Amino acid sequence: MSTARALPPGQRRIEGFPRFGTHLHRPPPQTPRDHHIEIRGAGMDAFVVPLPTFRALPRVSRTRDFHCVGGWTATDVHWEGVTFPTLYEHLIAPRLATGTEITHVTFGGLDGYRSVVCAEDVMDDDVLVVDVLDGEPLSPDHGAPLRLVSPKQYGFISTKHLSLIELHTVEPDFDFGAASSLARLGLRLIVFRRHPRSRVWLEERHGYLPGPVVRRFYRPLIPLIRRVSATRSLSRPGSDRGLSFRGGMRVQGSTEDVPG
Repeated sequence: MSTARALPPGQRRIEGFPRFGTHLHRPPPQTPRDHHIEIRGAGMDAFVVPLPTFRALPRVSRTRDFHCVGGWTATDVHWEGVTFPTLYEHLIAPRLATGTEITHVTFGGLDGYRSVVCAEDVMDDDVLVVDVLDGEPLSPDHGAPLRLVSPKQYGFISTKHLSLIELHTVEPDFDFGAASSLARLGLRLIVFRRHPRSRVWLEERHGYLPGPVVRRFYRPLIPLIRRVSATRSLSRPGSDRGLSFRGGMRVQGSTEDVPG
């Protein structure tokens, strides 16, 4: 049961954990039989991490709230997986040249989506690469087989269907989404320009606009986005635990984050 604790500014609790994203017009990507994470950048030779290697790393379980930049929060979401600092320490750090200083990390998904995270944020012990949600293997709707989870940042940081980790020693392009259709339309530059930190408690929803302004723009779009998402969801109807704002408008449908 969710606890009655304070939420970050501008967030409202919802019942359930919906599927939102930037590729709602098509179903989640199929997972290759030999799925792996490619890791590259920062002058080291690229290598891959197969799923068995990932699952052999020291594991943790965490219950955290998940905050969408659109203004909703799914509370008490239970994740299981590997902290990013653990993955970095075991698999990446031994391959880097002495003295290499990582400034940012890009996470890419099978669907072409990407997010960029500052080193200061990604090395937080709360940042996870997960394969289990609420005691069950990740479903395609929620990012199977692996996804990033960064609870202290808005959900668009938490790349689903994780297939790429790229390390940077200088600041890369912060544009949200990369290969998404919204990015190709150029809308990211104005409407969806992300904040370089995207921290929920500071309401860093947008690269240029104040958080309260952005939240008013996003909130009316949520029902429409959910309807589009539901048409391509692979979940059974009604399988996402109901979906209504507590103390706010009702959201119909069965489907993680509105882009921001």
